[in-house]
Amino acid sequence: MQANDIKKVILGDRITLEEFIAVARFGAIVEFSDGYRQRVEGSRQLVEKWIKEGKVMYGVNTGFGALSTELISLEKTAELQRNILLSHATSVGEPLAEEEVRATILMVLQNLGQGYSGVRLEILEMYRQFLNLGLTPFAPREGSVGYLCTEAHMALVLIGEGMAYVNGELLPAKEALLRVGMEPIVLAAKEGLALISGTTSPTGIGALALYDMLKAAKIADIIGAMTLEVLKGTTRAFDDRLMSVRPHEDQRNTAYNIRKMLSDSMIAKESVDYRLQDALSLRAIPQLHGAAKKTLQDALETIEMEMNACSDNPILWPDEEDAGAISGCNCDSSYVGIELDSACIASTAIAKMSERRNNRLINGQLSGYPSFLIHKAGLNSGLMIPQYTQAGLLNDMKILSHPATVDSIPTCADQEDYVAMGYNAAKKAREVASKLEYVLAIELLSIYCAHQFMESNLLPGSASRAVLTQIARSVPKMEEDIYLYPHLQTLKEIIHSGEIIDLVEDTIGKLL
Repeated sequence: MQANDIKKVILGDRITLEEFIAVARFGAIVEFSDGYRQRVEGSRQLVEKWIKEGKVMYGVNTGFGALSTELISLEKTAELQRNILLSHATSVGEPLAEEEVRATILMVLQNLGQGYSGVRLEILEMYRQFLNLGLTPFAPREGSVGYLCTEAHMALVLIGEGMAYVNGELLPAKEALLRVGMEPIVLAAKEGLALISGTTSPTGIGALALYDMLKAAKIADIIGAMTLEVLKGTTRAFDDRLMSVRPHEDQRNTAYNIRKMLSDSMIAKESVDYRLQDALSLRAIPQLHGAAKKTLQDALETIEMEMNACSDNPILWPDEEDAGAISGCNCDSSYVGIELDSACIASTAIAKMSERRNNRLINGQLSGYPSFLIHKAGLNSGLMIPQYTQAGLLNDMKILSHPATVDSIPTCADQEDYVAMGYNAAKKAREVASKLEYVLAIELLSIYCAHQFMESNLLPGSASRAVLTQIARSVPKMEEDIYLYPHLQTLKEIIHSGEIIDLVEDTIGKLL
């Protein structure tokens, strides 16, 4: 089931990326299973038991980070948890998008709901209601190295501090809570630390980016096939026999998608021998798209693993023989960060091929069509400048493809002398995903305009026709220069929403 079709997600067992996006982006209702509630309540009982026994536990009755050797009295534990939120809410700049905050809160629920964190169920119920009632904490997006800062801004709202949005209006936290019928809560031992620890923001924000990248990669197959078709490229380069001797699954699947897209195309049938060999941006679609999709699938496996794991520190181990708080570093964001750095590279590779295909479409010496796909070139510039936009976007994407995770700036008086930087990898992955959608939208506009010059006796395939018909409902034929920006936005939304996938698969069946 697709994310926008899922109306309710029950936390307790493993969730998928589609279920995650259903909550973060599309507002699906969140419920807790009985098992979820039992795990959380059982873990909380351990904390209270160990506190009474006088056990020393990091972040429960000690300070944090370099201050972990400072013991905190039982009377001061509530103040300690409040202080950690106030002192750690230091990210700055523009706020995270609503869906990014929702994704992070959902990850907090997943992280702490594994039953190894010792928070009270009441805390998680409040966060659950934030999601269900549409209360979105204000959290600036700049200045995190992997966790803590943005999460602290979000958690402040639980105790009536900070700010939050309700129906798009930014309010002081207490007023926001009142608007949705809630009241601030007083944190108990370990809860402040647990709410801000873990890989919750890199995983949540990264999941949104990866979801869009995976969609865009599939759409790149569709758009690539449509460009091959309108440029009268040969489908021989996508022969399954050729793919079988280099048996990368994603390469073979991509070639299958191209063949399926063009299986009933009169243009493709007539053009099979039009050229002996096409340029690499056309004939290497299976190889490059396949390699990129392999990288994105690897990232998906890691992200789904992370969103169903406990990344808290410390974790509370209930085993009777060796029970206690185990302090380690499951909160390290390297798994997520490295995969998202790789996903940025993969997405940029797809974009660089899209830009080259688009160049062939608008270059009259390569396409066989009028220059820049417009009548009276010179008086009209046609589609000359959207390729400039692609070039600018692609330059940004190349910059953003520099890995965040190779960097490390020590923090916390060298107690944290290595830092993963997974948050920055996730943050830039969001930008890369959006820019890829724009790059593909520009290629799609050129395809649409190129068909105006195709011989009337040559029909495109049914999948191409479905897409072109949909575009024609909002984008006019270009007889002369027009204001292009709104049409680029329209095409970008067709890509971002996944509508183009639905159009194609409703016509010819599922693509791989």
